[in-house]
Amino acid sequence: MKKGHLAAIFTIFVWGTTYISTKILLKTFNPTEILLTRFIIGTAVLFVFSPSLIKWQGWKTEGILALCGISGISLYYMLENVSLIYTSAANCGVIIALAPFFTALLLWILEKNKSAFSRNFVIGFILSISGVAILSFQGQKFGFNPLGDLIALGAPVCWAVYSLTSRHLANIKLSLLASTRRIFEYGIIFLLPMLLFSEFSIKASDFTAENLLHLSYLSFIASALCFYTWNFATKTLGALKTGIYIYLTPVVTLVFSALILHEGVTVLSITGAILALSGLVLSERGVKKT
Repeated sequence: MKKGHLAAIFTIFVWGTTYISTKILLKTFNPTEILLTRFIIGTAVLFVFSPSLIKWQGWKTEGILALCGISGISLYYMLENVSLIYTSAANCGVIIALAPFFTALLLWILEKNKSAFSRNFVIGFILSISGVAILSFQGQKFGFNPLGDLIALGAPVCWAVYSLTSRHLANIKLSLLASTRRIFEYGIIFLLPMLLFSEFSIKASDFTAENLLHLSYLSFIASALCFYTWNFATKTLGALKTGIYIYLTPVVTLVFSALILHEGVTVLSITGAILALSGLVLSERGVKKT
C-alpha cells in the first residue's frame, strides 16, 4: 500500500513539472509534434525493457487496452491541447482537476458504488478544487469560454474512464510493463488522425541538445516511467484513491515555477496550496480501494 502512495506521488511530481519542458519545446515544435514524438519514443523505451512480441490477447483484453490508449492518451491529450486554443490555461487547469469527481461519478453510475461520494471525499473535493482555482486564477481575470471549457471538460471525463479501465490490467496475463507498452501503441494509432488537422514538419535540425534533453524527459520519465508507476498505483490503491493525487499537480507547478522560472509566491498562492493539500488528505481518508 505504501509503495502505491509513493508511486502516485512520484508520478504527480513529474507530471507537475512537464509544463516547463513543454513550454521550451513549443518554441520549435507544435503540440501534435511534441505529443506524437513523446509517445513514440516512450513506446521504444518500454520495448527495450519488454522486448518480447506481444501476442494477440483476445478481443476482451485488447478492448481494455485499446480503451486505455484512446481515453488516457489519444483523447485526453487531444482535448487538453485543443481546449487551450479556445480557453485560458487557468480555466483548463481547474477543469482537469475535476478528474477525481468524474471518477467517483462513474463509479456511482456504473457500479452503484455509493461509498465513492463519502462525506470526507466531497468536503475534500470542495477544499481541493477551491485551492486549485486560487492557484490557477491568481492575477488573472475569470472568464467563461463556452466552447473551450466544454472541450476541456472532456479531458477529465476521459481520464476517469482511463482510471477505471486501467484497474482491469491487474487481471490481464501480461506484465504491467508489457500492458503499458500496448496501451502506448494503441494511443499512438489513435493519435495519428490528428496529423490531418495539424502541420507535421519535424527536421533533423530541430533536435538540438536542449530539445533532446526535454524530449527525453517527457518520453523516458513523464511517459514511459510515469504511466507505469501510475498504473501500478491504480492497481495497488484503486482508481479513485490514486486519482485524488491529481490535486497535487498545481502545487508542484507552483513550487517549480518559483524555483526554476523565478515566479513569485504570494499569500494567495500559499493559501491555495494549503487548501489543495488539505482536501487531498481529507479525501484520501474517506476513500476505500475501488
